[in-house]
Formats: sequence, C-alpha cells, structure tokens
Amino acid sequence: MSAKILFVDDERDLESLVSQRFRKKIRAEEWQLFFAHNGVQALEKLEEHPDLDMIVTDINMPEMDGLTLLSKLNQIDLPLKTVVVSAYGDMTNIRKAMNFGAFDFLTKPIDFQDLEITINKTLREVQQLKENQRLRQSEAWAKEQAQHLQHCLQDLKKTQAKLIQTAKMSSLGQVVAGIAHEINNPVNFIYGNISHVSDYIQDLLNLLHLYQQQYTPPTSEIQTEMEAIDLEFLIADLPKILVSMKGGVDRIQKIVLSLRNFSRLDEANIKSVDIHEGIKSSLLILHNRFQARAARPEIQVIEEYSNLPLVECYAGELNQVFINIISNSIDALNEYHKQRSLDDILACPLAITIRTFLLEEKSRVVIQIRDNGVGITAEVKDRIFEPFFTTKPVGEGTGLGLYISYQIIQDKHGGALNCFSEVGQGAEFWIEIPIRQTRATPHLS
Repeated sequence: MSAKILFVDDERDLESLVSQRFRKKIRAEEWQLFFAHNGVQALEKLEEHPDLDMIVTDINMPEMDGLTLLSKLNQIDLPLKTVVVSAYGDMTNIRKAMNFGAFDFLTKPIDFQDLEITINKTLREVQQLKENQRLRQSEAWAKEQAQHLQHCLQDLKKTQAKLIQTAKMSSLGQVVAGIAHEINNPVNFIYGNISHVSDYIQDLLNLLHLYQQQYTPPTSEIQTEMEAIDLEFLIADLPKILVSMKGGVDRIQKIVLSLRNFSRLDEANIKSVDIHEGIKSSLLILHNRFQARAARPEIQVIEEYSNLPLVECYAGELNQVFINIISNSIDALNEYHKQRSLDDILACPLAITIRTFLLEEKSRVVIQIRDNGVGITAEVKDRIFEPFFTTKPVGEGTGLGLYISYQIIQDKHGGALNCFSEVGQGAEFWIEIPIRQTRATPHLS
C-alpha cells in the first residue's frame, strides 16, 4: 500500500520539484503525494484523505500558518505525523512546533536527501503508530505502549536538545566565518599596500634629505616649520610606525586564520587535522572571557601539548566540544572566585590547564581540560551528561553543552568523554578519540 504524504507550502514551485525528485517512488506506487498551499487547504485534503500517513508543512504561510495547522491536527485523533520546515532564523516558531507535537523538523533551503531520510524515518514511526493502535485493546500491550510513549518522549527531548544546540553552534560558526571574511578583505588591502607606502615614504625622506643638503641653511620660514613639526623626530619615528603597523596587520591575519579554523563550515566530513589548532582557535574565541575584570582577576591558561599526529575527526564539531567544556570551566571558576578571600586568590590564581598526549598503544589521543575550581559533587557528576540538566540559574544555562559534547565524542567519533572531580579539588574532563576512524559514525542532526 502506498504511503500518503501531504506537502503544505505556499511556494508554487515546490510541487514540481518534489514530484520530480521522488518520481521513481511515485511510479513504483511506494508514495502517493498530495499538495496544499496553506493550512486551510491542508485540512480540506485531510478530510478527503483521512488515511494520510504524514504531513510536511512550512511554518510561515498565508491564511493559516503551520503552527495553527498543528494545533488543529492535535484535536484530530488520526495516526499521522507532522514534519515542520522553516529557516534557522525562525527557531522560536520551530520550538513551538515541536512543543505542539511535530515529529521532526527540516531547515530551508531543503536538502532533498535529508528530506527523503526524514520521510522514511517518519513513515516508519507512523507504521509503528498504526500497529500500536491495532493492539491497543490488548491488556498485554498496555505496558509496552506506555514504554513506547516514554521512549517517544525521550526521543523528543533529545531532538529538542539537538535542535537548540545545532542552531546555536551553526549560528556561531556562521557568525565567526562571516566576521573572518569581512575582516580579511580590508586587511588584505592594507597588507598589500603597506609595503608600497613604506617605499613611497622612504623615497620622500630621501628627497627631503637631498633638499636639506642643497639648501643649507634653510630659510627662517622653513626653519620655523621644521621646529613646529619636530622634523628630526618625525623622520626617525615614521619608519618605526610602519613596522608597527605591519606587525599589527600580521597579527590580524593570524586571528582571521584562527577564526576560519574554528568555524570550519566547509568541513562537514571526516578530515585529518591538527588537534592543537582547534584548541588554540577555541581559546582565541574565548579570549575575552579569560581577561581580568573588575570582579575577577585574569584566568591563566596553561597549555601542555605533546607531539601528536594528525587526527581523523569532524573538526568543526570537535571544536564545539572544546568550546563547551572550556566555557563550563570558566563559569565554574567565576562562581568559585566569589567564595574566595584575597589571600586565597593570591596564593592560588584561577587557572585552566589543557594537556594532550598519546596513549601507550598510540592509537588514541587524549585531551585533558582541568580547572582548579571548587569541583563537582558526586550527585551532580552522575548527571552532567544528561540532556537539559544544569546547575546554573534559570536563563543562564540550557543543560545541552555537555550532552551534545558526549554524543559528538562517543557516538560520532567512537571515543570517550569522562569527568573526574572531587569537591574542593577542581574538575577534569578527559576527552579520548581514536587517531583513525575505522567505523562509520552517524551524523548528529
């Protein structure tokens, strides 16, 4: 029996694009596709075809938007699932849609490969839902049904966590890459012209020197102007200024390179990279948070790097792990500082130590990130990798950073992420990943 799928979108070209992309499934009668341009038309289609399996709907549409459509569907007891489509910038409405019961989400522009995967996943869920409905009258199924609902709830919770974290890090990566791009163009212009400016100034100084030799002594008017502008100091200081400017431009170019290395928006696949570059780029992104403030002295960063080979990994996502863990360490030190006396601060400055090394078998690398803060209780340590668990005040933490980091390291890289801590002894995060990826690892999406 064909799976019946309704697409709801006010873009008129979508119907022809979807029909063309999935023509084989339509011809093979695996899928039967229907189309509507707003929520009102979607409800009419649903009335005509109450055996629809799933709905793929845009959020922003005229007459009746996707959120209103979802609220209407919640009042109808039908075994179908809904996937919402919107842009990353529309995160508030996507969250609302997930809370209204949407099964999954896609972002625009639509990747048709992702769309097919999502449809297959949703259809499997719908098929299971229909099986459950047929067995609902059985007492033996009641317990299994409850477990299934609990599982669905957990999946939804994880999906929400991935949605928020993916959007946050994608936005950060895009912002960083955009800043790097915008800075790079004017810096290249300055860098390309500063050598010419230096040559021109040197030529002018040589010409001035010839004038001084030919017209000695200078007229009283020229002598007055030379004294007014302090010509001797100007001649001596101008080349130094140019050298200083060139040094500043060199520094900006290095910062741009580090920003690009951090964002790695063009590196979605596994690549062999220098782990230390990712760590240094992450430290650069967080540089402002280490600096001294009125309420806290500077946080020292101690880097102890071993000679490591290139490591096969998802570099951009590994950088996200570094950012998450180091940020948490900074937050912990900020809180710890509030409890300390001046003598304690002077005796033991706040510090984060980052150490890398190879394990004995030389097939895995370890990155240790340790702070000298107050530490973590055993109760909290047992839960820090749970989604949405946080010890921070409401509004200051989502409880997603370590959860997503755990998935990136363990599920995606086949590695290990552990926390070692005792109250009063600081906290250490142990990141362990293989140098070579020998198994296919799923994308967190």
